[in-house]
Amino acid sequence: MTDSLDTRLLDRARALDAADPLHAHLDAFADAPGVTAYLDGNSLGRPLRDTPEKLAAFVREDWGTRLIRSWDEQWMALPMELGDRIGRVALGAAAGQTVVADSTSVLIYKLMRAALGAESSRTELVIEAGNFPTDRFLAEGVAAETGMTLRWLEPDPVRGVTVDDVAAVVSERTALVSLSHVDYRSGALADMPAITDAVHAAGALMMWDLCHSAGVVPMQLDEWGVDMAVGCTYKYLNGGPGSPAFAYLRRDLQGVLRQPIQGWWSAADIFAMGPEYVPADDIRQLLSGTPPVTSMLAMQGMLDLIEQSSIAQIRAKSVSLTDLAVEAYDDVLAPLGVRLLSPRDADLRGGHVTIGHPDFRAVTQRLWADGIIPDFRFPDGIRLGLSPLSTSHVETVTGALAIRDALRA
Repeated sequence: MTDSLDTRLLDRARALDAADPLHAHLDAFADAPGVTAYLDGNSLGRPLRDTPEKLAAFVREDWGTRLIRSWDEQWMALPMELGDRIGRVALGAAAGQTVVADSTSVLIYKLMRAALGAESSRTELVIEAGNFPTDRFLAEGVAAETGMTLRWLEPDPVRGVTVDDVAAVVSERTALVSLSHVDYRSGALADMPAITDAVHAAGALMMWDLCHSAGVVPMQLDEWGVDMAVGCTYKYLNGGPGSPAFAYLRRDLQGVLRQPIQGWWSAADIFAMGPEYVPADDIRQLLSGTPPVTSMLAMQGMLDLIEQSSIAQIRAKSVSLTDLAVEAYDDVLAPLGVRLLSPRDADLRGGHVTIGHPDFRAVTQRLWADGIIPDFRFPDGIRLGLSPLSTSHVETVTGALAIRDALRA
């Protein structure tokens, strides 16, 4: 019975791969010897096959030959140009509102502080109690610095934050609501336009963490009236470990909100070297120090692929992959007592599926040793992070079958 079930699942996966319009892009990614299934693209995206030569050419030419001239020739504008590309291909954001700069943590801090200084009569910062630790820790620190009161949302852990959860806590005291678009644990996909509208109805500002949605879930930040957003580039944008984050700030808030880390790169006249700080009134105001140019290189190839594929097609494949993961869960993992910790409805789910079992810590160690690479999340969850352009349906089923076999062992 097990053999026939395995065959059915694998045959279905092969058929889906054969019909996949994005299947050819799998060859764009570097080989990983010894890895049979990489199911952690929602945590660290795979490098593109041509990344080593692009890095070598940068060292040889842009840096090695043009030397400091490359600042004037291309690097000065790179944070804004790359931000505009991300905005266009992944965020639904017009040019001049997105910039690539610091780490996710630093950019969240900058925007939180800027937002909380905008309206002195508002005293509350709303954030989810189960949000990613960095978001929560920053909210606690910023609240302590500004004297704000933290209001904690405690939604259903699988369903995630809903518009009703938010509407129940926002008021005339709310200064800022900070939420993740896709829950890093369950993969729950928040209703960005409806929640943003509810926050605006209370007169507050809305900030979204896009780390688990940028590059895999379509969005329209401009159309939906989002005030500000931050996302990383090493997950679905494949920028490599520690690649810099991006920040979005709605155009009419630029020059109005003031970020707290006042470095020379955000000065109105960057080379004036004047006696006092005068901030730029455009998106460059979110910069501080010299941008990490080298760390901005790898993601550019992935942005090319996203633009060629379209975010709509990427989302369609993401739904296909995660639906197949849920199907494999039902067939081979649920009978072993594994719990589904993600929404079953694809419309309510981002790009990963989380499952739970008390033995998953040990199972993950065994899987990694065997070349099956999912992601363990405390206390007993495995995330199947299925990055659409680099992951096949066969990999997805192979991973599910390997989890079953490891559990049995």
